[in-house]
Amino acid sequence: MNTLRNKVQLIGNLGNNPEIITLESGKKLAKFSIATNESYKNAMGEKVTDTQWHNVIAWNKTAEIIEKYVTIGNEIAIEGKLTSRSYESKEGEKKYITEVVCNELLMLGGK
Repeated sequence: MNTLRNKVQLIGNLGNNPEIITLESGKKLAKFSIATNESYKNAMGEKVTDTQWHNVIAWNKTAEIIEKYVTIGNEIAIEGKLTSRSYESKEGEKKYITEVVCNELLMLGGK
């Protein structure tokens, strides 16, 4: 049951091309965002689509696969864990960010 404690599964479309960073150690990091859509009918019977954006990062082999095969608009399924961190902006403000650390990736749809 421990594997269920912090597990995220999302299916969505990339909102931008992945940003690939190669660290001094040689490790690769991929950063991107995906959009998930949920539709429902409001009180007046009109269809409303709610779009949520999710920040995703991936390391090493997963990042290499993303670099080679994943581009803006692609539909993908990811599995990972939710993490939160903080950093200080150039202006000295403390910023908080929540990300999904992807450990599995499935490319959906076809070209």
